[in-house]
Amino acid sequence: MPQPTPFHPRTHARCSSYAWKHWAGYYAVCHYDESPEREYSALRAGAGLLDVTPLYKYDVSGADAGAFLDFVLSKPVSALKQDRVTYLCWTDDDGRIIDDGTCWRLGERRWRLTSASPSLFWLARHAVTFGDVHLADVSHRVAALALQGPTSREVLAQICDADLDRLRFFGLTTAAFEPGFHGTITRTGYTGDLGYEIWVDNAHALHLWDALMERGKHRGIWPIGLDVLDIARIEAGFVLQGCDYHSVFDAAIPAQTSSPLELGLGWTVKLDRDPFIGQAALTREREQGSAWAFVGLDIDWEETEKLYAAHDLPPALPTAAWRTPVPVYRGARQVGRATSGAWSPILKKNLALASVMAEVAAPGTVIDIEVTVEWARCRVPATVTPLPFFDPPRKRA
Repeated sequence: MPQPTPFHPRTHARCSSYAWKHWAGYYAVCHYDESPEREYSALRAGAGLLDVTPLYKYDVSGADAGAFLDFVLSKPVSALKQDRVTYLCWTDDDGRIIDDGTCWRLGERRWRLTSASPSLFWLARHAVTFGDVHLADVSHRVAALALQGPTSREVLAQICDADLDRLRFFGLTTAAFEPGFHGTITRTGYTGDLGYEIWVDNAHALHLWDALMERGKHRGIWPIGLDVLDIARIEAGFVLQGCDYHSVFDAAIPAQTSSPLELGLGWTVKLDRDPFIGQAALTREREQGSAWAFVGLDIDWEETEKLYAAHDLPPALPTAAWRTPVPVYRGARQVGRATSGAWSPILKKNLALASVMAEVAAPGTVIDIEVTVEWARCRVPATVTPLPFFDPPRKRA
């Protein structure tokens, strides 16, 4: 049975759609209104407020914690400067992804790891081979909100004493909040926009929500659900576990797994260092080249209109992102699958993320994506496009 997050009294009161889903054992809002349009507008023109408490959070400490994390993660974090955050992944011995997430440097011997799915058993399995390593699952003690969008800095500055102008992209800081509690701010997010994630003890969750909503009401703040987050992360070209890739532990067969290099996450892998899990397999793959590549697709809108017009219908696209694998072709040959997609309101384009054979992954390559109209399987051209689709300068400014 899912449980409510510490923010549930506020999210439940606003969720007139009654559209909920289960996320890591919690109730999570899909969209608050009948349509996610108002939430999307807030995210891209004002500030969207999203409950991200269900993320898993593990604190790792001890004299050998840095060496341990270097061994289990795709990049070394022992050299990560204090008060910095990095994005990375972790793999099995075959270099296939288990999960992706962030790692924070909290102190000389303290880190925090966030993940989409439970990873404590994997961490504990390998921690026993190191000396002084302490693992603490703080997932159920720490509440978190993502405040994302162009006015997010202005809103957050109204309720805390942090110097947000000096907080760099992927930085973290502790702060005092009104009305008298402390928490941590990371300049991170999953929307591809300017944004922050705020982490507080559960007891302060409602105070944080109320302060943000009150101070942000003249700066375009609005609560957003997972449907809008899904559109935003596709625009940003961010992968989603269980959709764009499957964890090794969830895959039924090896063909359902992926390596970081195949998912465009090669930049999160540092091979030239002390041994780590998956190093040998990933080194071979980098030398030989990956068979698959993760790309963006810009689906031809004019051809889509023509396809529907042939059936005397207007184009029909869902208001939410889709996550059903869709075949893509080059000529008569299937060359991969689109893994998720959405109509981008800000770019006015029909977009998809796709896993394709490396031979058709070059930007500008035109392939076909399957589109079903009136139960007929048809095809529409789609152009391979570099990711991200949407990358505003304000994200890092």
